[in-house]
Amino acid sequence: MAFLTLSAGGWINNLIVYLIQEFNMKSISAAKIFNFVNGSVTMLPIVGAVVADSFFGCFSVIWFSSILSLLGVVVMVLTAAVKKLQPPTCETIRSNLCIQPTGLQYAVLYFGLSLASLGTAGTRFTIATIGADQFAAQKSQGIFFNWYIFTMYVATVISSTGIVYVEDNASWTLGFSLCAAANILGLAVFLSGIRFYSLVTPRGSPYTSLARVIVVAVRRRRMILSPKSEDYYHEENYASNPTPFFSFLNRAALRTEEVDTDCGSATEKSKSTKKSKWCTVREVEDLKRVIKLVPLWSTGLLLCTPLAIQLSLSIIQALTMDRQLTSHFKVPSGSMPVFILISTSFTILVLDRFLFPFWSKLPTRRRGQPPSLLRRVGVGHAFTIISMAISAIVESKRLQSAAAGNKSGVGGGGAVVPMSAMWLVPQLAAAGAGEALHFPAQIALYYQEFPESMKSTATAAVAMFIGIAFYMSNGVIDLVGKATGWLPDDINEGRLDYVYWLCCVLGGLNFVYFLVCASLYEYQNIDESAAAAEAAPPPVIKAADDGVD
Repeated sequence: MAFLTLSAGGWINNLIVYLIQEFNMKSISAAKIFNFVNGSVTMLPIVGAVVADSFFGCFSVIWFSSILSLLGVVVMVLTAAVKKLQPPTCETIRSNLCIQPTGLQYAVLYFGLSLASLGTAGTRFTIATIGADQFAAQKSQGIFFNWYIFTMYVATVISSTGIVYVEDNASWTLGFSLCAAANILGLAVFLSGIRFYSLVTPRGSPYTSLARVIVVAVRRRRMILSPKSEDYYHEENYASNPTPFFSFLNRAALRTEEVDTDCGSATEKSKSTKKSKWCTVREVEDLKRVIKLVPLWSTGLLLCTPLAIQLSLSIIQALTMDRQLTSHFKVPSGSMPVFILISTSFTILVLDRFLFPFWSKLPTRRRGQPPSLLRRVGVGHAFTIISMAISAIVESKRLQSAAAGNKSGVGGGGAVVPMSAMWLVPQLAAAGAGEALHFPAQIALYYQEFPESMKSTATAAVAMFIGIAFYMSNGVIDLVGKATGWLPDDINEGRLDYVYWLCCVLGGLNFVYFLVCASLYEYQNIDESAAAAEAAPPPVIKAADDGVD
């Protein structure tokens, strides 16, 4: 994971700068491509998850995707090394006077980005699943997810500083070549551990059975439900009664006294006939578990959309600000998101090694239990809103400084503002602290609460709403750009602070929605139930008044 993330971070995090400086794109157009790539990297893992859960397993998906990402990075190396694959160098800071790429140059660039994005998507969260599969205890799985995110972010910090510095100060060809080398090392390390892994064998597509439950329930919509457990099909180790939640789905598991063509069972003449192959109580309950998680999952969309907007626009902000730290060192604008990664990594370290162990020693009713997963996600929501508010305040100050700026600008960003880019650090640090709370907690929550046959889908569910959020961020940028004058090509002439205040309002409304969903959700996992039972006071048993003392 460390090597593959090092590879992906090296070409993704500096992509906006590469498109502006080497392909003469306008800043907002480059930001939208950056969002689209990030959206693909985090949206497409659901495809890899479906394939892993249904057919080939995590191991095969990971090594094949690693090869795809390697091929994509090699194409990116070619776009940087072969001058015919990029337009002539722009001689002016005004991008509208530069020669735009040809159709062939665009095609090669997008082909490389597509391969690299698809390959990165196939590995990123599938590795989380295969890693958690090595542990049996949920506490160990939760700790693993913390350090999984930690590893991902630390590797991205290294790529966002070291490789991005090489790209900005040495050459793009060398920087992308380092990405390719890291990809090769990651693939080699992964394959070398095959004999040590505990691999979960796919048992067929779980999605077919879930869809069949819906179809059969609709076909049997006129059947009368029975309160008796023996009137339903059960698997051998699953004899629970169907729950009343979405009770119309229970019809899919009802026994019938005729040929059951819907579920593929034999003719039933008695209560002891062959069980249904597809429509069992377990499958019905699995579908219900997924349905219960949908409202909570949807809150992640507007949680991550402001973060995606902030990620891309902060790079453009940095392009217009003073990034000189010393007389010999200038912070690359593409490295600004590194402060999110540093904050996330540091916060995870503090939470996992200090705060949660200290919390477990407090004399609370939780009796050694750390804050619940949903509580951690809620605090992450709050940090994200705070980050957007800080972003708006800092941008307002930047715009005030822009009015007094008289230096020459860089491509696509307008005049350089006499204000240090380090002013962006507090907002990025707050966003990182929020990610340290809600990302690992959400991955652990879905891995814990999803049906056993959908563990790859569980981790990819988080990636999916992150990916959708990047696409939504493009939609918000387009909508705001068309409806207002807040986002011109020269952001010094716009009102980016209003965009951040809009994100703050949307985040606040989404936080209220999350609180409602979280308050209505009941953990389905047995470990959580046991923890709750342990935390509750012992029941008071009152003896019957029968004269026995």
